Order: sequence, then C-alpha cells, then structure tokens
Amino acid sequence: MARTVFDVLIIKLEEHRSSAIDVLSMGNVDDYAKYRELCGSIRGLELALREIRDLAQTYLDDDDE
Repeated sequence: MARTVFDVLIIKLEEHRSSAIDVLSMGNVDDYAKYRELCGSIRGLELALREIRDLAQTYLDDDDE
C-alpha cells in the first residue's frame, strides 16, 4: 500500500510523542518546568495526531466517492 503524506506525518509525530513519553517514563526530567513542558508537548502531539487522522479519513473518504 502506498504511503500518503498523512501516513508520513503520523509516523513522525508518533516518534516525537514516543520520545517524550520515554523521557518521562525513565525519570529523566530535571525539574517540574521540564515535566510540564514534556506533558504539554505530548498533549499537543496527541491533538495534532487526532486532527491529522480525522483529516486523512475525510480526504480518503472523499477520494472513494
């Protein structure tokens, strides 16, 4: 199956999200400010992933019609 630009974006954002989660889960956070920054990044990446998936679904559904 051919990859779309949506697939590439999703993969890249999931890599960033996984990296941030790994930092948190390993306890590699120096202070509360860094913790909040990472949590905010994860939240933002989750939001972006949802929006891209929704957009991809709409776009791909439109192509099928």
